[in-house]
Amino acid sequence: MSKPPIIESHRFLADAAATAAAAAALAALARHGDIFCLYGDLGAGKTTFARGFLRALAVAEEIPSPTFNLVLDYDTALGTVWHFDLYRLTAPDEVIELGIEDAFAGGICLIEWPDRLGPWLPKQRLEIHLSDGRGGAGRHLHLRAIRDAAGAATDDGMAADAERWREPW
Repeated sequence: MSKPPIIESHRFLADAAATAAAAAALAALARHGDIFCLYGDLGAGKTTFARGFLRALAVAEEIPSPTFNLVLDYDTALGTVWHFDLYRLTAPDEVIELGIEDAFAGGICLIEWPDRLGPWLPKQRLEIHLSDGRGGAGRHLHLRAIRDAAGAATDDGMAADAERWREPW
């Protein structure tokens, strides 16, 4: 079995403003059906990234962390953006109650703590890994665009679509 094709990109983020700017750059490339999986420890900047992404899509309303709501949705020109925070989930199947299937089928997803998805983790996704950078100053962003290996050989459109993530900055 072959591994899924992966496109990777890296960026150093000096502060919260740089995190929001990186998110805005990715939001400008986002399309219906994109699933952004936000990885990082507590305080790594996942919610800051999500806010920057949503602001870039002209969301003017307050953008709270969905930690207690678990999911919030926003109407944008690209369609609905679903913002999940799965930190408090105790089992992967709990995502069904949150409407994850509708979100995957009907919009763009920003998912904090995607490791909680278990078997629900989509085969085609964009992983955003945020971690401490340069001795604790700033953050390091590692983007991984993963597309399903099963469709890679037959879907040239999917391959071309994945290329938009190669140099997003």
